Formats: sequence, C-alpha cells, structure tokens
Amino acid sequence: MKLNNKHLFLSCILITALLLVVIISARYGAVNISLDEIISALAKQLRNSDNLTLNERIFLDIRLPRTILSITVGATLAVGGVLTQSLFRNPIVEPGMIGTSSGAAFGAAFFIVLGSTLKINVSEWSLPIIACFGGILGTALVFVLSKSNQRGKNSIPLLLLVGVAVNALFLSGIGFMSYIARDPQARSITFWNLGTLSGANWSSVIIVGITTIFCITLVYYQAKKLNTLILGEDEAKHLGVNIKNLKNSVLLLNVIMVSTATSFVGVISFVGLIVPHLLRITIGSDNRNLIYYGAIVGGIILCLSDFVARIILSPAELPIGIVTSIIGVPVFIILLRKKNYFF
Repeated sequence: MKLNNKHLFLSCILITALLLVVIISARYGAVNISLDEIISALAKQLRNSDNLTLNERIFLDIRLPRTILSITVGATLAVGGVLTQSLFRNPIVEPGMIGTSSGAAFGAAFFIVLGSTLKINVSEWSLPIIACFGGILGTALVFVLSKSNQRGKNSIPLLLLVGVAVNALFLSGIGFMSYIARDPQARSITFWNLGTLSGANWSSVIIVGITTIFCITLVYYQAKKLNTLILGEDEAKHLGVNIKNLKNSVLLLNVIMVSTATSFVGVISFVGLIVPHLLRITIGSDNRNLIYYGAIVGGIILCLSDFVARIILSPAELPIGIVTSIIGVPVFIILLRKKNYFF
C-alpha cells in the first residue's frame, strides 16, 4: 500500500477512532469502569497480581476480551466482503450470500447438538474446525452449482440464486438441529442465528485472532493479483495470473477466517456488504487499500454495534446481528441509489 499524505491522514483518523471506540466499549456497559480502574487492572495483570477488585476482574475477564473479539471479527467480516466482491467482480456479493456464513453456522449448530454424542468435542479448536468444514461445504456447493456451461465460468446471477437456495438449505438444517436440541442448546443456536459476543473469552480471542491475522496477511499479498480481475479474467490471464489458483487460495483463506469467526459469534449481517462499498467510494478499488482499511473500519463498526447492543437494553443485551441490520439496511439502500456506486 502506498502511504501518501492522503492515506497517512486517513490512517491516523481511523486508528484514533479505533482507539476511542476501544476505550468507550471497555469502560461502559451494565457496569461502568473508570480509567483509573482500567489502568490499575492492566498494571496488576503485568505484575501477575491476584489482588483485583470486582470492576477490575470484569474489565480483564469480560469487557476487554469482548472488545478485542468484536474488533477482530469486524475486521474478518469486512475483509471477507472485500475479497468476495473482488473475486466475483460484483458489489452485492458477501460471505453470507455465497453459503460461507450459513454453512459455518450449520457446522456450529451440528457441533452444539451432536458434538458430545459423536465424541467430537475433543478440544477448544473442535468448534471452529467443524464450523470451517461447514463454511467450506456451503461455499463449495454455491461455487460448483453456479458454474455455467460456457467455459465453466461462474454466472453471477446464477451464483446469487444458488446462494439463496444453499442458504435456505442450511437454515433448514439449523432449524432441524434446533428442533432436536435440548433447551440450552436451542438457546445457543438461536443466539447464533442473531449474532452475539456474550460468550467472548480469552480462548476465543486467541483462536479468532490467530486465524484472522494469518489469513489477512496471506490474502494481502494476493491483493495485487486481485486488482487484475477488475479488467476481466481474460485480461488477467494475459498478465500472467493463474485465475484458478488465485480464486481457490483466496476463497479458502476467506472461508477459514469467516467460518472461524462465525463459529464463536454467530451470523452477523451487513458488515461484509457495507464496509467495502463505503471504502470504494472514499479510496477507490485498489484491494491493497481495501483490505488494510477494511480491517480497521470493520473493527470500528462491529465494536460500536456491540457497544450499542449492550447499552440500549442494559442490563440485558440485544443480539448484535439486529443492530448491524438496523444500521446496515438504510445505508445499503442509500448506496444502491448512488450513480457512482458500481465498479
């Protein structure tokens, strides 16, 4: 990414905004935590001290991991939207529309209900691994079934229609899992479908963080090749790009990081759809910039959405998927009506 004055200024603004959102999210909720208590908690953690107050424990064990997880998942969903829209050269494609999110959610529901019975609950990685398999299966179904007869290319209208059908299929599977589940399991699946960060802990932060950083780093080095797809697949081939390998590698990395995030927080809509559009209007279509800024803006939006979800009905909380949909739908409609929207 070329860091000229414009990008340097934008980076400073977004990073400052991200830090402010982190502080606000960490401080306020059902229990308000002062800055002095935050600083004290961090200092005691560095000294490995167990002499923590109740508010300090709330910050370290609940509020901080939840804030970090919201930023990480937001970055994952936004970058996932950038990658799918670039691969298919279509501005209304996102992971939720090509079977990735619904497949991952089905994998998670399958694990919640039948994991113990089938003896696949062997480690804390079992849930994201099963969700990844579900996401890969959903994406593969959409990708294979949307192949047109003309040179084996993906027809975008057909892809979207197949995506609707595959999503409906997996939602039916989730419904069946909910039907045969016990009450606690059914409640977990319901929250999965609406999205929630209430189960955030340091284990989920580490798993999602490692997966997200690894996958985003690898796809960033593919961004220059993705830029050639703007010209069309034939032109990209003439420039020496192996289209099949590029699509397979980027799709696989995208499925892994989105499925892992979905396995811990459920299905969260519109982040992967809205963020790439906002960025294209602001900074253009260079995927190197879109991946970098998308990770930051996605983190800001989801962290703010989680803050609203916790505050609006405090001490109860609203599922975060409801908040992102309420915000995302009007924004998306406004973007659709702009003449300079498509690329």
